[in-house]
Amino acid sequence: MKKQNLVLLPGLLNDYRLFEQQIAWLADVTIATVPDLTNANSMSQLAAQTLEQAPEGEFVLAGLSMGGYLALEIIRQAPERVSALALLDTSARPDTPEATANRNELIKLAETDLNAVIEKLIPKLIHPSQLNDARQINAVKAMADTLGKDVFIRQQQAIIGRIDSRPYLKDIECPTLILCGQDDVITPLEVHEELHQGIKNSKLVTIENCGHLSTIGQPQEVTAALRDWLKSINQ
Repeated sequence: MKKQNLVLLPGLLNDYRLFEQQIAWLADVTIATVPDLTNANSMSQLAAQTLEQAPEGEFVLAGLSMGGYLALEIIRQAPERVSALALLDTSARPDTPEATANRNELIKLAETDLNAVIEKLIPKLIHPSQLNDARQINAVKAMADTLGKDVFIRQQQAIIGRIDSRPYLKDIECPTLILCGQDDVITPLEVHEELHQGIKNSKLVTIENCGHLSTIGQPQEVTAALRDWLKSINQ
């Protein structure tokens, strides 16, 4: 099977380590690129920067959480570049006023104490049964420490400013995998069902005993779903 160019879009305060195990386990069928998403505070700017960093021509695009919001912006800007799409633990909906208020509070706290922000977020990112899992907690903290508060603020601003992607779902024609952790409290199953209903050529997969950061929460199951999907679109 010919290797696919796979562009992976991390979530808020995440980097390539969010997908580290998928990159390793799919290396026989993909050539992975993880763009730098740290230098802009709007989805349109991030999309333009991602397209500049992506391989030439067509590629497979996968994004988790903020990366999913961005993937939907990219496929609006350059649908001809995206041969297949994977949306993981994400949503097509815009920010609610309540969510925006919460994000602004976290931005304010991050100015003086990013560690406190991460401590607040961890219970929402990781499955309740895995909150003592040092591997996952250390991964979240290490990524946050590397990226820092300025990146957190820019990315939150981009998330707050994202548009409602639901009217555009009908325009997505490429094969699409929609995957979510069954117990994701940030983007619950209902918003993934909405994506599935809106995108005609899509498949919905749920991962049991899994929270928001599915790629590190249940890496083997997520990788298996991605492998099956890549195999199906390459036939």
